Amino acid sequence: MKKVVLLVVITLITAVTYAGGYRVSLQGNKSLAMGHTGVAVVNSTESVFFNPAGLVYLENKFSVTGGAFGVFSNVTYQNESTGESAVTDSPVGTPLYLYAAYQATDWLAFGLGVYTPYGSTVEYEDDWAGSHLVNNIDLQAIFIQPTVSIKLSEHFSVGGGPIYVTGSVNFNRNLNRTLSDLDGNRSEVTLDATGVSEWGWTVGAMFSPTENFRIGANYRSQIRLNAEDGDADFENVPNSPLVPFADTTFDAQLPLPAEMTVGLSYQFCDKWLFAFDYNRAFWDIYESLDIDFADENIPDSFNARNYKNASTYRFGLQYEATSMFTLRAGYYFDESPVQEGFFAPETPRNDSNGYTAGLTVNLSERFQIDASFLYLHFKEVEASYDAYFENGVAVPFGGRYKSNAFVPGLGVTYKM
Repeated sequence: MKKVVLLVVITLITAVTYAGGYRVSLQGNKSLAMGHTGVAVVNSTESVFFNPAGLVYLENKFSVTGGAFGVFSNVTYQNESTGESAVTDSPVGTPLYLYAAYQATDWLAFGLGVYTPYGSTVEYEDDWAGSHLVNNIDLQAIFIQPTVSIKLSEHFSVGGGPIYVTGSVNFNRNLNRTLSDLDGNRSEVTLDATGVSEWGWTVGAMFSPTENFRIGANYRSQIRLNAEDGDADFENVPNSPLVPFADTTFDAQLPLPAEMTVGLSYQFCDKWLFAFDYNRAFWDIYESLDIDFADENIPDSFNARNYKNASTYRFGLQYEATSMFTLRAGYYFDESPVQEGFFAPETPRNDSNGYTAGLTVNLSERFQIDASFLYLHFKEVEASYDAYFENGVAVPFGGRYKSNAFVPGLGVTYKM
């Protein structure tokens, strides 16, 4: 039994985790249809997120835009050496957004945005081969951002504002690869924290040297979400004083990285608009995920992540086909922040290619319907997570992962 206790203790020290590459780029249907470009585009209140400096160029006194997406994703895992395999059965994710803008004067505008740029929902079958790393995870973060936009000259504007974040996380995994109670039920832990909040900020600038050409830049600060007094629920633990796991609380910290985006847009032949965004996410802030249990009999958990900074290259095209229909298409390449040896199954994310399309239907001068579609294909990868230990010995968990996602979206815009 002492060996069992030691095995569990070391497992918790090295393997408890509940988050990873969890950025979700779904902050507007118009922008997503153009490859999720927007830092130098002025066509809707989605500028609250993409570049607040663009709000002051909107033509209407008041406008509001809202929408949502359905994320249908799946992950396939296979280890050809052991014959083990798994397929996720994740629920449909529903990122959403709501933006509003008010033109106070010809040089001053105000905005408000509510959006969900981070989250992760993955569900494997209980007790699968990698259950000692994760069974399921549900991570959510909602950003609320008041914004001001100021035109400093005919060609130059700035904008920005504070960001309030509120989030939650629920994570479940088995305590190790073998431990169970007398009935054979695998021992597991569920970590749950809600109402986690913090502040950040964003600032942007836009330069329009000509009527048809814009250059934009936007920076969003890093935010560290501190979960305090979350619930740690241990189940199916053997009834023995040598197994010191009882329900308790925990503290943990989850970083949301800073982002810098620069880009341009160019309108040509009256009806066409081209946009390009370059985005740099500073993921190197995510070095480790540490879990501090309140019960001193339960060892704290320290989990190396060692993420690296990553870039995304986005291209978009818009065509005003008629007064009623505006068509859009786009593409982007997104680099993974995960380094070799740290590919954890709770966020099985590799380099990806995103293909997008969509349209706006102008039902009247004031009312629009926006639709978009994204097919996201992750590069198939043979990868492992090497930072898992049992009894002081590294036990890598590896295999081949295939991932993709289908994301339809729908939104509405009202202007007056």
